[in-house]
Order: sequence, then structure tokens, then C-alpha cells
Amino acid sequence: MSAAGGRVEAGERARAVVCLSGGMDSVVCAALAARDYEAYGLHFSYGQRTEARELRAAREAARALGLRELMELRVDLFRRIGGSALTDASIAVPEAAGVEDASERVGDEVPVTYVPFRNAHFLSAAVSWAEVLGAKTIFIGVVEQDSSGYPDCRPAYYEAFNELIRRGTKDGDIAVVTPLIALRKREIVRLGVELGAPLHVSWSCYSGEEEACGVCESCALRLRAFAEAGMPDPIRYAREAMPDKI
Repeated sequence: MSAAGGRVEAGERARAVVCLSGGMDSVVCAALAARDYEAYGLHFSYGQRTEARELRAAREAARALGLRELMELRVDLFRRIGGSALTDASIAVPEAAGVEDASERVGDEVPVTYVPFRNAHFLSAAVSWAEVLGAKTIFIGVVEQDSSGYPDCRPAYYEAFNELIRRGTKDGDIAVVTPLIALRKREIVRLGVELGAPLHVSWSCYSGEEEACGVCESCALRLRAFAEAGMPDPIRYAREAMPDKI
């Protein structure tokens, strides 16, 4: 039956919704979803600096992974409220200044690249679509270890969100899963290679669209991950962070 039918017939694969930004983590997460489910991708353009490049990455990844559908949504809220270097032109994207584990950031200020409560908006849309599809699982590729210290990348955040789903949806039986949350970035690279995830189309840079800048924190984390995994990064960089910064 059609994707809008809302009921999975006997013999059909179970459905899942996957949040697909086009970044490395989301592409690996989407590969896991596509392996085990009939997967439906959800992508948000929200006024981020690399909006067009991320959309292209998400489309190419969805096609490569054989997702049943990619729903592309546009949200103007984050651009209008600002408050993040990703959406506010008046706030510069900082260069990486030593990339340490998230566990070492306790008590530190949240990075300026944090987009206020962004993932809750993404997940709310995913839950709404999952209810219509009859999907019981929502994938999101958040990572706590080796991350930038974002508060919406912590396990407690998703435990709380799943409780909200249980209490606030029709059947209360949809669950958000975070299969990468406890992995190191180097482990995500290795998993992606093992799964055959299209890492070559993924895009992690916070500021560059033609070439990845190579020096923002997201690029530095990605470069370090590929280096520690002993594999070449398949995307092109304008320049690469110094070794002591990755």
C-alpha cells in the first residue's frame, strides 16, 4: 500500500523514519536504518550556512541507500531567532582550537554552533510522520562521545523524548533510537565502511559548500576520525586543521 496508508501489511518490512542531515553520522545512521527497515528519510533546511550543500548530500545519500522517500522540510524559525553561528551571519564559525572528548567539556560553555533546541523540532516532525506511516522506529545519528558538547546529543535527552512520545501520541509505541550515541567518531567511520554507507557524499563542514573548510570543529572531528580509523576521507578540503587541533 502507499506510504501514506499508515498500516504495514503482512510480509512487508517494518517502516522507520530516519533524520538525514547529510552529515557523516546521519548517513551512517541511515545506512543502519535502510539495512533493517523500509526507511523514510526526513531532511530539514533551517537557514544553516551550508543549507544547499547539506540538502544535496541528503538527496545523494537517500538515493544511494535506496530510501523509500526523502521528505524535505523548510523551517525558518532558526534563521529568524539567530543565536547560533550556523544560522546567524553576525556570529562567526570558530576554527577548531583543540578537539577533546565531550566528557572533558563538563562545565564548559555550550559551543556557539549549538542551534537552540533544534533536535526537538526535528524529532517532533519525525514522530508526526511516523504516526501516519505506521512506523514504530525513528533513527537519529546523534553522538555524545567525540562530539561538540551539544546538550541535545545526550542519552538523557532521548530518554525524556521517548517518555514524551509514550504520553503524547495516539498509541504511544513509537521509539527514537540512537545507535551511534556511545560510539567514537573513528568507530562510526569504520561502521560506515562496513555497511557500505556512501560517506563520499556526506557533508560535515559548518561553513564551506564547494570545499569543506577543514578547520571548523566539525571538519576537525571528521578528519581526526578518519585518521584514527586509518582511512582516507573521501571529500575535498580547502585546508586541514593542524595535527594538534585534531
